[in-house]
Parts: sequence; C-alpha cells; structure tokens
Amino acid sequence: MFHKSKFTPIFPEKYVGDHTNIICRSSWERTFANWCDKNPSIVKWNSEETIIPYRCPTDGRVHRYFVDFKITTADGKTYLVEVKPHKQTEPPVYPGRNTQKYLLESMTYIKNQAKWSAAREYCKDRRWEFKIITEYELGLKS
Repeated sequence: MFHKSKFTPIFPEKYVGDHTNIICRSSWERTFANWCDKNPSIVKWNSEETIIPYRCPTDGRVHRYFVDFKITTADGKTYLVEVKPHKQTEPPVYPGRNTQKYLLESMTYIKNQAKWSAAREYCKDRRWEFKIITEYELGLKS
C-alpha cells in the first residue's frame, strides 16, 4: 500500500503554488508529478490546487473535487488531469448478486462520473481540456 508522500521538484520555478508542500497520494501521482517537473513541454503545473464543486448523486449533496493536476504546455494549452486506475473509469461488472465489493465499486464509479462531468464543464467554460490518466498512459501496463 502506497502512503502519501511529499514531492520535491527539480524545477520549482515551474510549479504554481507552494513547491515545498506538494503531496502525492499514490505512486502513480508521483510518476506524473515527476513527468510534469522534467518535461520541457510543461511550462507550469500544480497539484490539487484546482477545486471544482459537484453534486454527488449518491447523497445529493454538493462536494468539492480537488483535481489531481493542472498543467500548461509550451503551446499555451491548459489541462486538468486526474490520475486513476483504469478499473475505476469503467462501470463495475455485476457479479450476479450485490456483494459489498460490487456496491463499493458502483458507488466509486458513480461519484467519479459526477466529478468528471463537473470537471469537463469547468474546462469547457475556460477552453481547457480534462484528461484522465491511467496506468496505461503512465506506461505501467500495456
């Protein structure tokens, strides 16, 4: 199990925010942060600085979605990026009965869809793009 850790950038001038307090909540987030820091095409980036309100269908309440990353490229494009396991980007497979695991996976999927829908709208209003990065895009699986 990966525990959250601090990330120290090599190029702190690219980080928008407090570069001494970058928290990675998974090894995959750490991999992406490292890529952002070292990639010369990324001119600015930050982690969990963009907060988007969304209504969660599971409880009907408004929550705050802290998007994993915001990056700006050398060509001026801005992206909000969420790092998630591929499994969480697809609806869970019904096992034939409502197991605890299936119910939890279903709730997670529904909540993520609400967050990502709000993020897409947020980006659309700003002419940005929303991207979901999984283990496949990170090169951890093929």
